[in-house]
Amino acid sequence: FFFLFFLFLLFFFPPEINDGEGHPSSSHQTLKGTSKWATSLENLLEDPEGVKRFREFLKKEFSEENVLFWLACEEFKKTQGKKQMQEKAKEIYMTFLSSKASSQVNVEGQSRLSETILETPHPLMFQKLQDQIFNLMKYDSYSRFLKSDIFLNHKKSEEQEENSAEAQTAAKRASRIYNT
Repeated sequence: FFFLFFLFLLFFFPPEINDGEGHPSSSHQTLKGTSKWATSLENLLEDPEGVKRFREFLKKEFSEENVLFWLACEEFKKTQGKKQMQEKAKEIYMTFLSSKASSQVNVEGQSRLSETILETPHPLMFQKLQDQIFNLMKYDSYSRFLKSDIFLNHKKSEEQEENSAEAQTAAKRASRIYNT
C-alpha cells in the first residue's frame, strides 16, 4: 500500500530538478516577463510590469481608457460593503460609461448602464462591459502591442539581463572548479 502511495505521489508531484546553484533546471522554469506576456493577454494583465508597458502602449494609441476600465472593474469585484460598492460603481460609471465620462470606453450602446442600477450594485454588474473591453483589447490592441517598440525593447533588455546573469553564474561555477 505504501509503495503504491509513493508511486502516486511521484507521478502527480514529481521532485523538482535543480541545477548546481539550487535553482530549478531550465526545463522546469516557468515563463517570466515578456515571454509570459506573449502567451496571453490574461498573463500580461496579471503582471504589474506588463500592465505598465501595455498602458504606455495604449496611451500612444489613445485607448488607455480600455485597460484602466478593465482594471477598475477587477478592483470593483473585490469591494466589500454596499456603501463602498455604490461609491466605486458611481466612480466607474462617471469615469468610463456616462455620456459625459472623462475617459469614455467604447462599448455597445445597448450595453450601457443607467444610473439607477448604481443604487443596488453587485460585484459582477460591469462584467458584460468588462468582457467587451477585454475582447476589444485581446483581438485588437494586444497583437499590435506584441509587435510594438515598447514590447520589443523591453524583451531585448530582459534578454540582455538574462544573458548577463547566466554569464555571471558560469563564471562563479568556473571559479569554484578552479579554486578547489
